[in-house]
Amino acid sequence: MSRYWSDHLADLAPYVAGEQPKVADLIKLNTNEHPYGPSPRALDAIRAAATDRLRLYPDNECTALREAIAHHHGVRAGQVFVGNGSDEVLAHIFNGLFRRAGRSLLMPDITYSFYRTYCRLFDIPVDLQPLADDFSLRVTDYTAARQPGPAGIIFANPNAPTGIALPLRDVAAIAEAHPDIPVVVDEAYVDFGGDSAVALLASHPNIIVVHTMSKSRSLAGLRVGYAMASEEIVQGLQRVKDSFNSYPLDTLAQVGAIAAIQDDAYFRQGCRAIIDAREQLVQQLETLGFEVLPSCANFVFARHPQYDGGELAAALRARAILVRHFKQARIDQFLRITVGTPDDCARLCSTLAEILGKAN
Repeated sequence: MSRYWSDHLADLAPYVAGEQPKVADLIKLNTNEHPYGPSPRALDAIRAAATDRLRLYPDNECTALREAIAHHHGVRAGQVFVGNGSDEVLAHIFNGLFRRAGRSLLMPDITYSFYRTYCRLFDIPVDLQPLADDFSLRVTDYTAARQPGPAGIIFANPNAPTGIALPLRDVAAIAEAHPDIPVVVDEAYVDFGGDSAVALLASHPNIIVVHTMSKSRSLAGLRVGYAMASEEIVQGLQRVKDSFNSYPLDTLAQVGAIAAIQDDAYFRQGCRAIIDAREQLVQQLETLGFEVLPSCANFVFARHPQYDGGELAAALRARAILVRHFKQARIDQFLRITVGTPDDCARLCSTLAEILGKAN
């Protein structure tokens, strides 16, 4: 520990992002990036905005972007909060909504690992609820009365890294069981087959829905995320944001995100292509003997009953194919595999067949 660090740094466990190597002829199926490019309209908008006006600060309220998001989702602009990627949005949510006199945050034991990172960063106690044996979220773990009550609840839906989605009726039941605390539904992957809790906002003012432009909009490099909630909650998040960074989204990010949201046909076409490729990939993996969890995301979570997950990931990497392997209890035999193009998936499966055949 450096003598120059603040006291809390030694206890932090930073989030570990997926590997980003520079390897020739690499198939990158480890970070859930979209296999196809952004909307051409988004790229045109970014090019058009790259003028000498970049000497000016961007709109710190992101007014046009929030209006475009609100129109797309059928909410009011005052219900939209934007940030530099959904990770920043989540950071403001943890800081602004979950720091409550030492009360614990309820969340699944297997979920997006950044949640635990933020709990450490903001000194929020965590109460982990184990997923069921089939890796589904047990609703009763979140609806039961507790003393003291939790600081809040957060879960990804569809969950990451499992890909399993929770029906809206269960999301509603969780929110109804705790009307006085925030219930955050992280919907990074919802456009690939889940049902959005945005439909519940009007009747459940404690729900916060988080989205990202990195997955279904193919803008991971632009860093745009947003939350939708009651105007009361959004005003609180704005107070946190303006105490941290008044200008989180640059001009190019704002205009690119607006154009991407408005190009609905391109968005739906891309989602459909990934869903179709996912279904084909699941069939191919099952033919090879893998167990694949039901996925509503742009990835699948799979394990082979006869081969070690870490060894399979290493063997794929040696052949220039990256998948994600988590060295975590209960899921260390699984591979999280991003759905790529049909050609990517075909090469993955043929390579797996080769690896499995050599292992016999």
